[in-house]
Amino acid sequence: MTMTPIRWGILGAADFARRFMGPAIHAAKGAELYALATSSPAKAAHFADFAPHVIVHDSYDALLADPAVDAVYIPLPNHLHVDWSLKALAAGKHVLCEKPMGLAAADYDRLIAARDAAGLLAAEAFMIVHHPQFARARALYAQGAIGKLMHVDATFTYNNADDVTNIRNRPETAGGALRDIGVYTFGAARFVTGQEPDAITYADLRLENDVDVFAQIAARFPDFTYSAIVSMRMHPRQQITFHGDKGILRLTCPFNANVFDMAQLTLETDGTSTISERWPGVNHYIVQVENFGHTLRGTARYPCALEFSRGTQAMMDMVFTAGARR
Repeated sequence: MTMTPIRWGILGAADFARRFMGPAIHAAKGAELYALATSSPAKAAHFADFAPHVIVHDSYDALLADPAVDAVYIPLPNHLHVDWSLKALAAGKHVLCEKPMGLAAADYDRLIAARDAAGLLAAEAFMIVHHPQFARARALYAQGAIGKLMHVDATFTYNNADDVTNIRNRPETAGGALRDIGVYTFGAARFVTGQEPDAITYADLRLENDVDVFAQIAARFPDFTYSAIVSMRMHPRQQITFHGDKGILRLTCPFNANVFDMAQLTLETDGTSTISERWPGVNHYIVQVENFGHTLRGTARYPCALEFSRGTQAMMDMVFTAGARR
């Protein structure tokens, strides 16, 4: 049985959309990259290279007014996410918006209310939870594979110091390391354990041009402690480790699978590696689009509801508050 593809539109010809999410939508089963909104013919041409039939609208509003568009992907700068997500929902489009979808927990309350009023699917593009390594990690944790969890340690760093015009380095576009990559270190721990932080016990935020470029964080969860380092000024590194009293569960490429390195999970008990699993062929962007489609068709529950994303933002709010007091 052939299913009618979900016709996607993209608001803006962002580099990330061109390199990752545009091709993912084009490649995903049950999806079609139908339309793009950009006033730049040169940028549109890059999308036509892999999706030659894509329709180009010269404004975001024109794309939202296109009745043929079923769902909208929003890769705009952070400070524009809430407004354009709300506009898309008001236009009757399902929404997948880049993270962070909002800049404070209250933003997610507005988005959830708009989603419910419209009866549409709206979600943050938190792609890592769609990767099978996280489903596997969560299952192993739930099975007690590492015993009682004592501590979670996460790291995500890269260096864009030379790219001063990058939106991540600009306060007016709500840049910063925490909003760009801290969400992954927070959300990954929450997704695997199902727990929320009780308190941020330490937060060292270092700013350049009013943007956080380094953050060292400690938190207390109900059953374990947590620490993380995120930075836009350090050599690239990423990992997350779940340390229990009977074992260690480690993801060595949890956030940029098959870009930074191959996705790999290891489980160590009694000083030996008892499990080592790899996923060389999984593209979590494609899986994210396909999961979105499964949910729209009513065949599966979406893995990352807005309520989950609100929880990550609530932790982010706690970190900013703790960092300001320091």
